[in-house]
Amino acid sequence: MGECSLRRRRRPAASAWVGAGVMGPNPRLSHIAQHVRAYDNDRYLCALFAPADRREHLFALYAFNLEVAKTRETVSESMIGEIRLQWWREAVAGIYAGTPRRHEVVEALAAAVRAHDLTRELLDALIDGRAFDLEDRPPGDMPELLSYAAATSCGLNRLALEVLGVRTDEAVEAADAVGMAWALAGLLRAMPFHARAKRLYLPADLVASTGLDLRDYFELRPTEALARAAEMLASRAHEKLAEARALRRRVPRPALPTLLPAILADRWLARLARADHNPFDPALAAGGADRVLRVGLAALRRRY
Repeated sequence: MGECSLRRRRRPAASAWVGAGVMGPNPRLSHIAQHVRAYDNDRYLCALFAPADRREHLFALYAFNLEVAKTRETVSESMIGEIRLQWWREAVAGIYAGTPRRHEVVEALAAAVRAHDLTRELLDALIDGRAFDLEDRPPGDMPELLSYAAATSCGLNRLALEVLGVRTDEAVEAADAVGMAWALAGLLRAMPFHARAKRLYLPADLVASTGLDLRDYFELRPTEALARAAEMLASRAHEKLAEARALRRRVPRPALPTLLPAILADRWLARLARADHNPFDPALAAGGADRVLRVGLAALRRRY
C-alpha cells in the first residue's frame, strides 16, 4: 500500500474522533452517547474508532455497564442493591423474550442485542459480578480479586467484540487480558474514592503481607506499605497488558476499539509509578492533556 493510500485510510478515524465531541460539546450525540461521554469517557473515546454504524451499539453496552456498576453508590442498603440488580436481570430477560422494558438504556441495549446476537450469559454475568460490591468486604486473596476483575470487565470486552463482529479466540484472549488490566488499573485509580467511602478492594492477604494499616488507608495517608501493595497490583496489570500485546499480530483489526483502553491503562500506570505508587497523590486525579492524542495515534497505527 502506498503512502497516499495510507493517508486516505487514516482520515476517517481522526475526523470521527474530533467530530464526535471528544474535545467539545456536540449536540448531534444521542443521549446514550452523551451519558457515556460524561461518565465513562475513556471507553467513549475508544469507541469513536469503531465503524460509525457500530458506535451507538457500543455506547448502549457501556451505558448498561454504567447502570449496573453504579449500584453500590446509589443504594444505602445491600438489600436495595440486590433489588436493583434483580431489576436488571429481569430487564435482560425481557430483551431476549422480545419484550424490553420502557427504559432508555434497556431499549438501546435491546437494539444492540438484536443487531449483533449478543450473548445473554455475558450480560447476566456482568450483573452478577456487581453483587460483590454489595458485600462491603475486601477480596480474601489475589485470585478472588482477579475473579472480580474478570467478572466486571472481561465480559464487557467480549460483548464489545461481538458488536464489532469479531469472535476469534485470539481476539477474545487479548480482550480478556486488556479487561483485567483495565479493571486493576481502575481499582487503583478509584482508591481515593473507595477509601473515603471506607471500602477496600485490596486483597486481605496482600494487606497482611505488606503490613498496611487500614487506619492510614481510610484517612488517605500514603505509606510505604500502601505503595508496595499498589505496586504489586500495578505489576499484575502490566503482566496482563503484555499478554494482550503478545497477541497483537493475530488479532483482527476490527477488534481495535475494544483493545485501545490498554493505551490508557499503560499511561495511568506510568503516572502512578512516577508518583512512587502513591494512589492518593492529587496529581493523579488530573486527566492529562495527552490522553486523547495517545489514543488517537495508537488507533492510527493500529496498535494497543
